[in-house]
Amino acid sequence: MGISIDIQLLDGGIEPKYQTEGSAGMDLCCTEAFELQPMERRAVPTGVKISLPEGFEAQVRPRSGLALNHGIAMVNSPGTIDSDYRGEIRAILINVGTKVVQFERGDRVAQLVVAPVTRVVWNQVATLDSTDRGSGGFGSTGK
Repeated sequence: MGISIDIQLLDGGIEPKYQTEGSAGMDLCCTEAFELQPMERRAVPTGVKISLPEGFEAQVRPRSGLALNHGIAMVNSPGTIDSDYRGEIRAILINVGTKVVQFERGDRVAQLVVAPVTRVVWNQVATLDSTDRGSGGFGSTGK
């Protein structure tokens, strides 16, 4: 089961691919070599533009291997690609590790997950229904 999405590859862009049959995300690759110093962040170009159908979004997510092995995270995770956005997808990476991390052109830097979007219609009320949890949050359910 899948949807058809138009894609435009810019110079150096690589079509995102699922690595296994069970993968939820497709790998996004960088179009240029670069290095990230500790605590440096960068909007990394992927060379990919897409035209999502209305009712869908694409989420740009971090790669767990980069996080574990090199301390590479995403500043806004997940990054949201809206159905009306037509610009290049970029991954906003940050190096939270202690060493410089070198990337080569074509390295996998993020994942792309396409998901349906539910639009909300707000129904303003004077009070909300009650629950056992109530307004408890920030660790209150673990007690």
